[in-house]
Amino acid sequence: MSPEGRGIAGGSETFRILHVSTGNVCRSPITERLTRHALSHRLGGLVTGDLIVESAGTWGHEGAPMEANAAAVLADFGADASGFTGRELLDEHVIRADLVLTATRDHRAQVISMGHSAGLRTFTLKEFTRLVRAIDPATLPPLDDGMVARARALVRAAAALRGWLLAPSPDADEVYDPYGAPITFFRSIGDEINQALDPVVTALTGVTTPR
Repeated sequence: MSPEGRGIAGGSETFRILHVSTGNVCRSPITERLTRHALSHRLGGLVTGDLIVESAGTWGHEGAPMEANAAAVLADFGADASGFTGRELLDEHVIRADLVLTATRDHRAQVISMGHSAGLRTFTLKEFTRLVRAIDPATLPPLDDGMVARARALVRAAAALRGWLLAPSPDADEVYDPYGAPITFFRSIGDEINQALDPVVTALTGVTTPR
C-alpha cells in the first residue's frame, strides 16, 4: 500500500478517513498528515485497530507534490510530509471512506453530490469538530472494543446531531485556501486545522493527552 493509504495500525477491519480540499496540495495534505501524526503521537504505538487516513482534491493535481509551504507547516508540528502525491477525488475514494472531512461547505456539497450515500458521513472539518465536542465520550464504545467500532459510533452520533447544532455563522465551518499565500498565512491555517483536529483525535482514541 502507498504511504498515503497506510493504516495507523494493523488489523482486518479498517476505518478510512478521507480529507478533501480543492487541489490536494495545501489544506487536505496538511490535514491528512496532521491527523496521522496526532493519532500516532496520542496512541504511542498502541495497536487498537486500523485507521487509514488519506486525502484527495475536487480539482486535484494528480501526481503533484505538496506545496512547499504546506510541507513547512507540517515540519513545524513535527509531522511527516515525505512521499506525498496529489490525487483527484474519484468515486472510489468516496465509496471506500467511512468519514469524509472537507475544507469547506462547497467541498462537502461536491462530495455529497457524487452520491454513494455519502451525506451521513461527510462533514466539513470544523463542522465535525463542533459536533464531536457535543458528544458525551461515555456514550461511545471503549477503546478496548477497537478503534474502528468507536470511530463508526462517533460518525453516527455526529450525523444525528447535525440538524440540532448549527454553525454560529456561515463562515464558521470554513478552512480558507492558503494557495499562493505567504508562509505566515499557511501557518495560521495549519494552526486552525490542528486545533480542529484535537477534539476529533481525542474522541477517536479516548486519550486526552499524548502518551
